[in-house]
Amino acid sequence: MLKPLEIVNKMIHNDAFSKWLGIEILEVKKGYCKLQMKISKEMTNGFELAHGGICYSLADSALAFASNSNGKKALSIETSISHTKKVNINDTLVAETHEINLNNKTGIYSINILNQEQEKVAFFKGTVYISNKEWI
Repeated sequence: MLKPLEIVNKMIHNDAFSKWLGIEILEVKKGYCKLQMKISKEMTNGFELAHGGICYSLADSALAFASNSNGKKALSIETSISHTKKVNINDTLVAETHEINLNNKTGIYSINILNQEQEKVAFFKGTVYISNKEWI
């Protein structure tokens, strides 16, 4: 069985969207992932703030990496996000994932997204389906 970082590296290899976002992997272990990215002008909406989908996408990648790091292929089945603070151009965001519950078929994860001032800008919750297929 592959190690957690090997799984995430295998996943991100073909993940063009996470690469386009400029996501950097800071830390990975079983059931845990920490990612970072910087907000560019191309990621903003008509208010010149980060589009809400950007934080969502960062958190979604963190969910995918954390839930798959346990060794079995997992897919999201339900997600939600709450935005708590505006995100500006040039902000650096860090998404940190925590495994809340894990059983044979599902996993529940929470992801906090913080800016460079350590202010929480969003909270994401995700539930994943865990298949029988192992990462090899």
